[in-house]
Amino acid sequence: MNINQRKKIAAGLSIISNVTLTILKIIVGVISGSLSIISEAIHSLSDFIASIITYFSVIKSSEPADDDHPYGHGKYEDMAGFIEGFLIILAAIFIIFEATKKIISGMPAQTENLLGITVMAIAVIMNFVVSSYIFKVAKSSDSISLYADGQHLRTDVYSSFGVLIGLFLIKITGYSVLDPIIAILVAVFIFRTGHFITNKSWMNLLDHSLPEEDIKQIEQIINNYSDTTKLKKHGIKARRLGPTKDINLTLQFKKDTTICDCHKICDEIEQNIRKIYPNCSISIHAEPMCYRKNCKNKCTINCGTK
Repeated sequence: MNINQRKKIAAGLSIISNVTLTILKIIVGVISGSLSIISEAIHSLSDFIASIITYFSVIKSSEPADDDHPYGHGKYEDMAGFIEGFLIILAAIFIIFEATKKIISGMPAQTENLLGITVMAIAVIMNFVVSSYIFKVAKSSDSISLYADGQHLRTDVYSSFGVLIGLFLIKITGYSVLDPIIAILVAVFIFRTGHFITNKSWMNLLDHSLPEEDIKQIEQIINNYSDTTKLKKHGIKARRLGPTKDINLTLQFKKDTTICDCHKICDEIEQNIRKIYPNCSISIHAEPMCYRKNCKNKCTINCGTK
């Protein structure tokens, strides 16, 4: 099974999980009158919408480059991640708004706690299993949209567990005001996750550079060939395109390096980079160390350092 098929299965599994939990939470939330459970239903609904977006972005991003998209379709995943994060933020704001109204207007007593506790326990277990699988596929494929979807479900694990504990406390103490308070705490946690996903996806859409540790690893590979070539100043341009990395290098070679040797070294550098980042596109521009616009081929080998 190739990586694209695994990505589709992971996204499809997320859809099934989210629609099941959304229906269960809505039913139990209405029966029990628990705002914290209803807030969790809203959270799962946003997860469901996000998982559908993820599924279609995974399909689209797997398409090869064409005349209209010469760099491929990887940005579809970045856009999906941004939309998912935005949906999480909207869900958090709505939950806080409704919970605040409940606190101000007064909170009715719970009518059915045991049912809510059971559903929250099921949600914790189901989301943990599904999110673990999605994270595994997201890591192996370097998929931002699957990572965002996994984060959706993982926050659902923590928030559902928080609601579960809260329902136990309400059952023990009888203080129903704990319900909207728990809902607000859940919403704050959801908002934080949404902000992180949105910010990360937005940076990719704006062609933000790869993390510094990635740049340093690429520089280290090039430094292994320092007897023949060196990286030109500001000679690395690297960005994410959805699940792939786009890396552009400008290397300077000694002026007596043959075209064949230059090509061989460039191939070796590409191969070594791909060992670390298998899913990437690499473009290398080679220049002589003595390169100058007014060069008359009389300069020395060290003039490139001036």
